[in-house]
Amino acid sequence: MRKILILCGLFIGLQAFAQIERVEPPNWWTGFEQDSLQLMIYGRNIGTAEVSSNYQGIQVLGTEKADSPNYIFVNLVITEAAKPGNMKLNFKFEDGSSEVIDYELKEREQAAEDFVGFDNTDAIYLITPDRFANGDYSNDVDEILNEKTIDLEDDYARHGGDIRGIIDHLDYIDDMGFTAIWSSPLLINDMKSGSYHGYAMTDFYKVDPRFGTLEEYKELAQKADERGIKLIMDMVANHTGVEHWWMDDLPFNDWINYQEKFENDEELIYSNHRRTANQDLYASEADKKVMSNGWFVETMPDLNQKNPYLAKYIIQNNIWWVETLKLGGIRQDTYPYPDMDFMSEWAGAIMKEYPNFNIVGEEWSNNPLLIRYWQDGIENGYDSNLKSTMDFAMQSNIVKGLNEESGWDTGLQRLYDGLANDFAYASPENIMIFPDNHDMSRIYTQLNEDLENTKMALSYILSLPRIAQIYYGTEILMNDTAKPGDHGLIRTDFPGGWKDSDRNAFTGEGLSQEEKEMQKFLKTVLNYRKSSKAIQEGNLVHFTPQNKIYLLSRTSGGETIVLILNKNEESVDLDLSRFAELELEGMQFQNLMTNEKMTWDKSLELPSRGVYFFTTKMNNSN
Repeated sequence: MRKILILCGLFIGLQAFAQIERVEPPNWWTGFEQDSLQLMIYGRNIGTAEVSSNYQGIQVLGTEKADSPNYIFVNLVITEAAKPGNMKLNFKFEDGSSEVIDYELKEREQAAEDFVGFDNTDAIYLITPDRFANGDYSNDVDEILNEKTIDLEDDYARHGGDIRGIIDHLDYIDDMGFTAIWSSPLLINDMKSGSYHGYAMTDFYKVDPRFGTLEEYKELAQKADERGIKLIMDMVANHTGVEHWWMDDLPFNDWINYQEKFENDEELIYSNHRRTANQDLYASEADKKVMSNGWFVETMPDLNQKNPYLAKYIIQNNIWWVETLKLGGIRQDTYPYPDMDFMSEWAGAIMKEYPNFNIVGEEWSNNPLLIRYWQDGIENGYDSNLKSTMDFAMQSNIVKGLNEESGWDTGLQRLYDGLANDFAYASPENIMIFPDNHDMSRIYTQLNEDLENTKMALSYILSLPRIAQIYYGTEILMNDTAKPGDHGLIRTDFPGGWKDSDRNAFTGEGLSQEEKEMQKFLKTVLNYRKSSKAIQEGNLVHFTPQNKIYLLSRTSGGETIVLILNKNEESVDLDLSRFAELELEGMQFQNLMTNEKMTWDKSLELPSRGVYFFTTKMNNSN
């Protein structure tokens, strides 16, 4: 029925020629490594148009029709002779009419090598913007959009957090010690419900007006950069929202997977989520197809990256955002789900333009072999071009190890064994580690609301040769214990982000003693980590856990840190002779948390269960 309605609408307009409605990308730049540009232009019956331009340095190689008569793809070459300015594109139609549009070519404001991506020296603050802070109440509701209400009592409704709310609290993020921000998507999600999370985009070039404007997004990037904070954009190549503007008039018959079923209102086919099909030597073609082509849910059409026009569209769109916002990195959602060959091409195209950039891909797997597979530099027959992926395996080991009793292969041994897998990675320091994120239970909930275990988890994570990511609210023990795993509850409002908040985590007002303690603890470790060469690049040595105690050390130059995780409830005297190879005897250390000084000698008293963080980099403040 849907297809019939679309065809009827097209028939009515057959004799009326184009009024150009969209040109995407909306602008471009001179001076890219890749000199080709493909414009997707939308307008009624525009597919028959002849397109030309007399702009110096621009070559119009030709046009290509889509299956829908309302699209045309214009192939351009931007030569070295092209100068920034407004290029006129001339459209001539079959009925003799014509139309001219101005297309802006901008001068690049920043050299390609100056786009420096996040790395293992960074600590990333992950934010769900709708739940972080409401800085502009005037944009909470947009009557033009499908979802029109704000309801702070509904965990799955919009709550009003926005870009201005993040800008307003950049000082807090900076003071805590974070050096990068990863915000979940800020592009428009004109969905009928659940639009707050951002992962069902309905226009890849438009900021959601309930989050703010493009100018505010640029302001966020600029003001973050002024503080030395990188901005990471969450991108989605796998799917779109069912309310995307093109869904009523798709360019090609294969623009989305299982398109015929969608257009004929037939039962859709969903992904089997068997991500191992990407690497499995014995996987059936049927399993591979359903994994990659199946939809996530009925509201998220699965994009077909094998369509070369869509592939080009996604790559150009992502480069447009990198250039527009001067990004410090990309986080790519659901990395193993799109076409594998496309993902290699996509990452390669971006890294070719920005050689010092970084991209992290989401591979939700507890198997290090799968995490390893996607990282660039591994000889496995597949060139991913992807520098970083996510360490769900290590995250799982940390939680299990801290929750369970110590044994031959349980308890703290899980942490040791997990880290021992680093030999498999091309560059362990480019793997991203985290205690939790927006899709999984809060770490405080995962660790059964045990404060000491939570401190151990965070200090361990922040001491590893990894890129570190912390979810907003972890610093004040936000939890989802009432309904573990519930996404709406996981993404709870940050206290103080709303004008009628009865507590304020930005100022500490109304926080419990434990929440304040956790916030101070994390702030101390993060700010130490910022300038610690031992953590950023130091040699790591760890010792097999014994007697419920796990010790690791990192050294660079004259700086050494020693991290001890102790699960003993009673006081323990730790015999230090076992660690003689570290050559620490007689050295002066300071407890990072208490500032107490100690000399590394024969033994060390550990008076209680918890984390002990020692450093030779003395801090004389109290």
